[in-house]
Amino acid sequence: MTQQTEQAGGKNYLARLAAVLLTGVLAGIAGMLLALILHAIQHLAFGYSVDRLISNETFLEGVTGSQHLRRLAAIIGGGTVAGFGWWLLARYGKKRVSITAAVASPSTPMPTGTTTLHALLQIITVALGSPLGREVAPREMGALAAGIVARKFGLYENETRTLIACGAGAGLAAVYNVPLAGALFTLEVLLLSFSWEKALAAVITSAVAAWTATLGLGDESQYHFTSFALPHSFMGWAIVAGPLLGAAAWLFRKATTGVRTRVKTNWQMPAFCLLAFSLLAALSLWFPQLPGNGKGPMQLAISNSLGFYAAAVLLALKLVVILAVLRAGAEGGLLTPGLTVGALLSLLLAIVWQMLFPGGDVGSFALVGGAAFLAASMQMPITAVALVMEFTHMDHSYFAPTLLCAAGAFITCRIMDKKYHY
Repeated sequence: MTQQTEQAGGKNYLARLAAVLLTGVLAGIAGMLLALILHAIQHLAFGYSVDRLISNETFLEGVTGSQHLRRLAAIIGGGTVAGFGWWLLARYGKKRVSITAAVASPSTPMPTGTTTLHALLQIITVALGSPLGREVAPREMGALAAGIVARKFGLYENETRTLIACGAGAGLAAVYNVPLAGALFTLEVLLLSFSWEKALAAVITSAVAAWTATLGLGDESQYHFTSFALPHSFMGWAIVAGPLLGAAAWLFRKATTGVRTRVKTNWQMPAFCLLAFSLLAALSLWFPQLPGNGKGPMQLAISNSLGFYAAAVLLALKLVVILAVLRAGAEGGLLTPGLTVGALLSLLLAIVWQMLFPGGDVGSFALVGGAAFLAASMQMPITAVALVMEFTHMDHSYFAPTLLCAAGAFITCRIMDKKYHY
């Protein structure tokens, strides 16, 4: 190798490192800003903690304490924004390029305006009560930033593909403060491959993004969970519940995908969104746990604050409103909704299990089962376990049953995919 070639290689290495660091910073800033926008809209719409963006009062507490007319106006307003926003964006905006498509074909850039508006619409509607997740928006902005950085630095196609995937994972890391899960998401879900160079890029971008976001959001875990000593029967429950949760996750995936394929970007979108969000608004008068991405019910489930009847009702209604808004055409993620659905279902299974094998708190069952359901429904077993670990700071004694339960759920879901050609 000549000296000139060595110098060129060194410059290329430095360019890639600079691109990775810059992507992490930009993804962190994007995740932080989107989270602050979410909090600002929530506080103004439902009238709680209006003097500060980051407060100890939760969204569930804010919705529960809001006046009924204000609650109805906020959620129905969210449906209006969702319906007209995505209808107009589909009609007049440039064709949207998804993260998966951008990773598969780096030469086709994500349109800046359309992607930004798509992300903002998700944040606004979730803040106003949409039962979908908020994690897709920062992932999209992280991937968009990565693509712009890659083109500015003149990276090759494979390098651009890796950087876009890293940007999306870093967006997830930033908004939830989960650097390990963000890196694993990049490798397990987006790149579907492993090399030391890709792993280092994923780790660096996610770590930088998560740290950057904490400058504005603070450094707190998403959920408050107390780890308990697990009974010996807990491992048995994890093994038995895994396949059951995997089958349920398969049905959940089939249902959510099915309603999404029926969405039409015409006059139906504003009308159906208004109907779906009006249903959500009406139900919220009796069940304030329903609005939002599911963080509130998830916290209740892992805090032993729900009985069998309450969990069953919330599970049924949560599924109804999720499918309703998806059918209407609203966009958003299914990470936190899936985790919540899995936790509520696991809580029901745990109560039945404890009739035969007493011992343990139902919150621990809900946490482990929620992770397993998420692993199967989003087809990311390693990332799901890491997410729950970073979400709750659970004790290491939970890892073995969580991994086994997630493996059982994931394998069952994959078998059903192949058997029924899903």
